[in-house]
Amino acid sequence: MQSSDPAQDPPTGWGPLASDAAAARAAVAQMDLEEKAGQVLVDHYSGTDPEAQLALARKLHLGGVMIMGGNVPTTGTSAADTDKLARVVAGFQKVLSDGRDWPGIVAVDQEGGMVQRLKQPLTEWPAPMALGAAGDPALTRRAQAAMDAELARLGFTMNFSPVADVTTGASDPTIGSRSFGDDPDAVAGHTVAALAGALDAGVLPAVKHFPGHGSVATDSHVGLPVQESSLRELSARDWVPFRDAVKAGAPMVMMGHVSVPELEEGVPASLSAASYRALEGLGFSGVAVTDALNMGAVTASYPQGRAAVEALRAGADLLLMPQAIAPAHAAIVEAVRSGEVPAARLDEAAAKVGTMMLWQQRLAASASASAPASGEASGEGPDRPRVPPAAPGAGRDVGLEAARSAVTVVTGKCDGALVSGKLRIEGGTPQDRARLRTAAGKAGLDVAGSAASSGKETLVRLLGSGTATGTGDIVVALDAPWGLAGSTARTARIALYGRTPESFAALADVLAGKAEAPGKLPAGAGRYPRGAGCP
Repeated sequence: MQSSDPAQDPPTGWGPLASDAAAARAAVAQMDLEEKAGQVLVDHYSGTDPEAQLALARKLHLGGVMIMGGNVPTTGTSAADTDKLARVVAGFQKVLSDGRDWPGIVAVDQEGGMVQRLKQPLTEWPAPMALGAAGDPALTRRAQAAMDAELARLGFTMNFSPVADVTTGASDPTIGSRSFGDDPDAVAGHTVAALAGALDAGVLPAVKHFPGHGSVATDSHVGLPVQESSLRELSARDWVPFRDAVKAGAPMVMMGHVSVPELEEGVPASLSAASYRALEGLGFSGVAVTDALNMGAVTASYPQGRAAVEALRAGADLLLMPQAIAPAHAAIVEAVRSGEVPAARLDEAAAKVGTMMLWQQRLAASASASAPASGEASGEGPDRPRVPPAAPGAGRDVGLEAARSAVTVVTGKCDGALVSGKLRIEGGTPQDRARLRTAAGKAGLDVAGSAASSGKETLVRLLGSGTATGTGDIVVALDAPWGLAGSTARTARIALYGRTPESFAALADVLAGKAEAPGKLPAGAGRYPRGAGCP
């Protein structure tokens, strides 16, 4: 039990208490080299059978595991089988925490929009850009907390979210609607709010992807992006959200696979000591985690275990998803034995991970409890709201609020019905069209059949990707809004930033004239500037 007296047990500045750090250092000092090497690794696996991965996690003393979409067991209807998933997570937690005083890392990528590994029956969330369009950081905090509360119920301890990248628009092929927008200060406000929401629910966030992935033209999943901006430009744009998140006590920042020539030419930031020093220059002292080390930006030049060694030596504390875990583990052990990586560097990294997870354990307990134990410091601050673990789908009301707050009429009238006659839906995916048909029916709209019918119709064209364009009476961007500028719309151009049932319900109500569209473009889209929308 930690002391409640800050003078006796001061916070570290990034969440944990001094006693957490001391306990983690003492525990790491008792580990052998193989155990320490495992503690800084988070692995991934294929398929829905976890048995082989459980054995590997035990053998290599791994610090954590990443659950991807292909690992999620499903029911006969393709929805996630949350009972089975909870048992899988519990099985990993039992192995990962065995012999340690802190829980293991069981992580997932659950940002909303195009990046959410867990879908129905969990709440589906619109893209983060929807929250940017809503323009209400308090809503962002509640949405992140609601999202993570459902993850906590399943046993997850970490969610690699939120995205702090500032998008530069259509030239950004990777981040797009994953960003809150193109205004650094606004993105910073939403990032800090999302960070707080995650901690409200007791799930560790990772602010990503430093030094900024929204202003480069190459997808790091495929190749190495080169950031041509100067450090002065980066400081004024890309680094603003990270700086504010660090000031707010971000426990973890993800290093992206982006090369910044002014820091270290030709080397991904995730493997660059100069880039870690730049992050520290913003005041960061928490856990630095790499982006997935199996991405093309890294694997082309750093085969087998080299990426893990280079990242650890450069300053990473947690190494995410090496291309092959056993060679990565062996390479770290050999690098420490040979002196290539100082033993103190591995000790520091392992102790930081342990420190963070001791704190997470207390955060999660506090989120679940109705009140803290007498005299016990929660590590979360006396005024932090507690958001207890929630059943799958419990966040749908918040998801609907986010969707309604985001709908943006970029061009067209701002009151009254936009649909005249029957509604004809084209574009998007079959699921998109089916969801809009269902929502339109509930909103009282008459939806035309698959064949052309007589009488007046309003054609709604759904744009499924950020750069897609189209023609219709009403053109709706379901992802980033870039394509609206190149589209022909006779009645209205609308940005929705999501394709969830709640997003389509919000859209249908606007089309029927039953609701206003309060959203504002959080990023410029061609000739339509940031802030465009109904007054």
